[in-house]
Amino acid sequence: MAATDYSFRLKDSLLGAQMLFVAFGALVLVPLLTGLDPNVALFTAGAGTLLFQAVTKRQVPVFLASSFAFIAPIIYGVQQWGIPATMSGLAAAGVFYMVLSALIKIKGSAVLHKILPPIVTGPVIMVIGLILAKVAIFMAVGKAGDGSLILVAPKVALWVSMVSLGVTVAVSLLGGRFLRLIPILCGIVAGYALCLIFDMTGYTASALAEFNAARAAQEASGAALMTSYAGANLVDFSKVAAAQWLSIPNFVTPEWNWKAVAFIVPVAIAPAIEHFGDVLAIGSVTGKDYLKSPGIHRTMLGDGLATTLASCLGGPPNTTYSEVTGAVALTKVFNPGIMTWAAITAILLAFVGKLGAVLSSVPTPVMGGIMILLFGAITVVGMNALVRAGKDLMEPRNLSVVAIILVFGIGGMSFGTADFSLGGIGLAGVTGVLLNLILPGKD
Repeated sequence: MAATDYSFRLKDSLLGAQMLFVAFGALVLVPLLTGLDPNVALFTAGAGTLLFQAVTKRQVPVFLASSFAFIAPIIYGVQQWGIPATMSGLAAAGVFYMVLSALIKIKGSAVLHKILPPIVTGPVIMVIGLILAKVAIFMAVGKAGDGSLILVAPKVALWVSMVSLGVTVAVSLLGGRFLRLIPILCGIVAGYALCLIFDMTGYTASALAEFNAARAAQEASGAALMTSYAGANLVDFSKVAAAQWLSIPNFVTPEWNWKAVAFIVPVAIAPAIEHFGDVLAIGSVTGKDYLKSPGIHRTMLGDGLATTLASCLGGPPNTTYSEVTGAVALTKVFNPGIMTWAAITAILLAFVGKLGAVLSSVPTPVMGGIMILLFGAITVVGMNALVRAGKDLMEPRNLSVVAIILVFGIGGMSFGTADFSLGGIGLAGVTGVLLNLILPGKD
């Protein structure tokens, strides 16, 4: 019996590691894009999943990790207030989930659709994707995320970003059943490998020399040039060599900043409604009704606690991963204990210092290529929410709600004073909720 139990645990641990592998590409992409520590993201994904399991009584086979919905506010928050202050806003977003959980417990799940119907969440999700489009293009052509610096010679950057994008699309369409679960990871590996080839063959250096010669000619003609920090190599292994094999992740504790809180909390509107859809999805895969047991209020509470925990340690907010749900459907392994092993594996990998250093060495164009598809996909998710709702968008009420959300969010409208202002995604979310509640003609 002991040997049988041991082999069973070994099988579960390997299946758990496979589930983490499926989530890995998306999990580490968020901290790489936002300037957070990927090792911290691994730790908080594992710890958040374990906390979620404790709240839901280990009934739901899902894995929680970095949320794409918060990429834009994290980037903006880090630039404006720094990482500790941004973490306070993200922690408050987790508290928002907890408040929703309490409302669902008291009023039932229908309250979620009343406050956050698709006519609101759809365009808000679209704003999240579209507002980041320019960042993706900047990085794909070798610039910094804000477009202020040239980090890679454009000729090289385009090759790398388009190969990364092409492989990601190709794998998602033509890959085997398992490969289709990890297109982002495949794209990152392909782009990284191409960068190494360019460096070893000298193509990066020759393209840089050609780029610098063209810049010199432009400068001689009196043209104003953007600052360039392009190097002779795409991949820098110096940090990998300096990193320890075993090290404690660079945890960061939050610092209260009410501006960050007011800016980020409204963003949680979109992923909150997505959580509802994710729970329905995993329920359809396993054939169980998780809305009743353990209850959507418990899953929402677990998500909120996991997000707040992650933010208190310097990690990105957590959300349920549809990639892992796909893996569950593929493997037909419905045991929630598998996710316990995935979480433990993530926590153990978080203490491998060289892993974080390797992840941080991924060149900017690789991430830019992936982001083109990723942010476009977020936009499509929002469009799909509107389409599935079956509403007539030309009906004056619906037209007003959707139009104002989109223009406020994408256009950068903001309201407030010199000390505080609400704008971007946050303003779009708040405006959508208010318009939906106060405009006449609601179904």
